[in-house]
Amino acid sequence: MNDTVIQAILSINPNAETSVSGNDINTVQWHNGTTPISKADIEAKMVELQADYDAKQYQRDRASQYPELKEQLDLLWHSIDRDAELKSKYFDFHQAILAVKAKHPK
Repeated sequence: MNDTVIQAILSINPNAETSVSGNDINTVQWHNGTTPISKADIEAKMVELQADYDAKQYQRDRASQYPELKEQLDLLWHSIDRDAELKSKYFDFHQAILAVKAKHPK
């Protein structure tokens, strides 16, 4: 995670006006009357944000391996089209796609 100091500050106070040099917590400057946030609170928020980021590694791993959304919907369409029970359950979806396919046949 880049710019973790700024992310932590804005997570605590989304309206904070601040600047940081080199992502170094010791260089935080507060602007336009922003109430300073303690270094301890910023560091605690940084740990919290990092833990959340780490806990979601599976999402980043999956995202790169899922088929494109267009392909996922095509797979869903074909599954529904082959199964009468699914056709009735997802009737609106099936009919909407079927109408487009009928309008623009292969």
